[in-house]
Amino acid sequence: MPNSISWRKLVQKFRRLGFDGPYAGGRHLFMKKNDLKVVIPNPHPRDIDKGLVAEIL
Repeated sequence: MPNSISWRKLVQKFRRLGFDGPYAGGRHLFMKKNDLKVVIPNPHPRDIDKGLVAEIL
C-alpha cells in the first residue's frame, strides 16, 4: 500500500464512490454524497499522507 496519495487521485477515488464536488466550505473543501459530507484537504503540491487519509475516512 502506498504511503501517500496525490490530492487529484484522492478526489478521483471519492468521485468513483459516488461523491460530488469538491465544494468550497470555510477553511477546507468538502465532497458530498446524499447527506454525507467529507472534508478534504485543500490542494497543494505535495502528496497526502496515508495517516491523514485514514483520519478523513
